[in-house]
Amino acid sequence: MKNIPKTEKHRLCPKCLALSFGVVWGVAVLLTGWIAMTGWGSQFVDVLSSLYTGYGASFIGGVVGGIWAFFIGAILGCGVGLIHNKIMGR
Repeated sequence: MKNIPKTEKHRLCPKCLALSFGVVWGVAVLLTGWIAMTGWGSQFVDVLSSLYTGYGASFIGGVVGGIWAFFIGAILGCGVGLIHNKIMGR
């Protein structure tokens, strides 16, 4: 780490963070939708279905919610990375 400039030491890759946030949140919402078919987590699915159009406790509903969650997670992950880099650049 001796040769790395001070401004580059603590920078995050916004694209990588966007992808990781998107995948984690998308898979979590997808699995929750599928698990809710058994009755577990149905209230959580009801709350998220008010945000994600088409999301529900079914196979297709879980897939639709997972896609929505991937994009929302990716946007939030990119935002976190950009804000972090902006703050650390001072």
